[in-house]
Amino acid sequence: MPQPQTLYKLIILYMLDSVKHPLTNSQIANFMLDHDYTSYFHLQETISDMTQSQLISANFIRDTSYYKITEEGTITLSYFTNELSDVIKEEIQEYLEEHGAEIRNRATILADYYKTTTQEYAARCQVKERNATIMDLTLTVPTEDAAKSICRNWENKCQDIYAYLMEELL
Repeated sequence: MPQPQTLYKLIILYMLDSVKHPLTNSQIANFMLDHDYTSYFHLQETISDMTQSQLISANFIRDTSYYKITEEGTITLSYFTNELSDVIKEEIQEYLEEHGAEIRNRATILADYYKTTTQEYAARCQVKERNATIMDLTLTVPTEDAAKSICRNWENKCQDIYAYLMEELL
């Protein structure tokens, strides 16, 4: 059995290697903490170390961190994948299957906002599928609250908005 810190890294690499979309910090944490593998503090320390050593990469959108395995991480996992027990691998697969829709939605439906040079706010809303952007909409609004509201509502309404636009434009 590998050392605890090594085990945490292998679990994270295996999780990220098993999905097509990035995982959020909370998705990784939910798995690790629900299965009592480590504490939240140790997990964040491990993720930080893995990012610094370029085993995983991070993308930050609004208040969420999205993690992907890097090429270096994939190579590392290939050397040490046998160090993970079949039980742990099965637990990971069960978690990913159970939360698959949520994971895909978090990775493919994105919304963020920023302040423009004209001191307004732009809310950028996207839908991605297999690393391709199928919709990218930026709306300029006068207040930060309006931009936040658009970003909050995007996840629940993007499919209807996409269908409406396609119906109207085709």
